[in-house]
Amino acid sequence: MRTTLTSLQLFLLLVLVAAKLPPSATVRPKVRALTAFVRIDASNYEPQIKQALTMLHEAQRAYEQRGYEVETIRITTQPFADIVRGLDDQRVTSLFHSLNALAKREGFIASVGPAMMADADPPEVADQLARVLAENEQLNGSIIVAQADGVHWNAVRFAAKVTKYLAEHTPHSGGNFQFAATAMLEPYGPFYPGSYHTGAGHQFSVGLESANVVKAALAGHSHQIEAAERSLAKELSRYAIECEQIAIEIDKRSGWTYVGLDPTPAPAGSVSIGDAIEKFSGARFGSSGTLTAAALITRAVKSVPVKQVGFVGLMLPVLEDEILAQRWSEGTYDIDSLLAYSAVCGTGLDTVPLPGDVTEEQLTRIIGDMATLAYKWKKPLSTRLLPVKGKKAGQMTDFDNPHLVNAKLQALP
Repeated sequence: MRTTLTSLQLFLLLVLVAAKLPPSATVRPKVRALTAFVRIDASNYEPQIKQALTMLHEAQRAYEQRGYEVETIRITTQPFADIVRGLDDQRVTSLFHSLNALAKREGFIASVGPAMMADADPPEVADQLARVLAENEQLNGSIIVAQADGVHWNAVRFAAKVTKYLAEHTPHSGGNFQFAATAMLEPYGPFYPGSYHTGAGHQFSVGLESANVVKAALAGHSHQIEAAERSLAKELSRYAIECEQIAIEIDKRSGWTYVGLDPTPAPAGSVSIGDAIEKFSGARFGSSGTLTAAALITRAVKSVPVKQVGFVGLMLPVLEDEILAQRWSEGTYDIDSLLAYSAVCGTGLDTVPLPGDVTEEQLTRIIGDMATLAYKWKKPLSTRLLPVKGKKAGQMTDFDNPHLVNAKLQALP
């Protein structure tokens, strides 16, 4: 006897089928960054960039064929200080304007690496980097403020100076989105703006945007620390292993060397790591339990069995995450809270909005605290501080950047 399903029965059947689909059908992460490392010749860099782009586009197609959306392709050069050595100001300006224009035409973003890597490095190069970043929105750069030899206090001071300059010399004070002070961060990380390398180039790394995976993996395990950690480690590993295998295939075909993957679960807007933590802890981000969740996520990330590079921790970018931005506006956490979470591993103080009247001395203390923490625990951290010119505590930021969520400025102690 032939049975005809009613519309309601068909609907219920589809719901049941969907419920049995594997998690990968709904929570697959994006590839946030495919980053190539190149040592450019300042007098003839365009062929080198185009060679890297050929590999990056091939890699992008390979990931897309396996169901991954690729958000950005990126090119990281040798350190800024190496590029500008021996060039006069006019040549520096012309070179980076040309690189910025090429990046716009070809659809990539670039990191020109650190202006200072050691405390004895000439600080005037930091001033040059500030001017270059202010004039070129496709370029990113950094200053290294701590390494194995300790905290670089001179570099800390000049990182504060660059931060203040960019706040005062870019539209809506948005230039600091392109600048970071980094501490204890090794080369070849894919995430910007701290990405850098000091080698011969011809390598690449991968970074994922997987806050959605964290949320799905922790769902149903509220307050169950061990079960949640196992679930998260399993899901992060599933995608990271697959993404690494694709990278190894690209390595073999292209001749570019795969140097690693950063499994740090980056958020973006409504794809919120803050939301994932709140759903797990049952309380607003910044409440008791937040640090426990941060530690849990970090342990799971570090357990992922791939070649790891970069931060390998927990990314809490205040203004790149809708829930984190909302809680910042509400005052449920502050800079000291973020440093506390970074003690169990994070990326430090990322996209933190600050009143425009913050002084270089205050910025120096904030960056110094991050560097001190990173050196103490021998872990990679960074600051990307966003002072807003003309804005005071209690007012809203007005960043004109699709990657940032505006929030209320909080007073500094």
